[in-house]
Amino acid sequence: MKSCHLHCCDIAQLCAHQGATPYLLVYGTEAVIPAEVEIPSLRIIVKAAIEDSEWVKTRLEPLTLIDEKRMATVSHGQLYQQRMACAYNKKVCPRNFEVGQLVLRRILPHHKEAKGKFAPNWKGSYIIKILFPEGALYLGDIEENDPEIAVNVYAVKTYYI
Repeated sequence: MKSCHLHCCDIAQLCAHQGATPYLLVYGTEAVIPAEVEIPSLRIIVKAAIEDSEWVKTRLEPLTLIDEKRMATVSHGQLYQQRMACAYNKKVCPRNFEVGQLVLRRILPHHKEAKGKFAPNWKGSYIIKILFPEGALYLGDIEENDPEIAVNVYAVKTYYI
């Protein structure tokens, strides 16, 4: 399954939907050009005679909201990932194999059996000798001519007689 870490494009999508930018979530303030906003510098604060307590209040209020915005964005990201996983898993059909079952093996382009565009895509019939829980199989030829072949579950399909 896909790891739970968010990629940059996922973060951008989530932030756009939540109304929070990655810069806001990291640094606690929006990135703005100083010419667009009146920024009270220390010189202006001293001239305006704003009290320290008022200045601290105005600076701390946005900081208390940052954690809430971060938590909302993280929870929205988790819900989004769950919905995407559910939508993906809806179309997945599990394939269960058993030892002794007949299967066909896919001929991949790097195999020497691959002859070109009009050659068959499947080779077989093989019998499953050993089945590993991680999705690997050992296949044996029905006539016992070829040695056992190790393949991935995704490269075989059930052979119906």
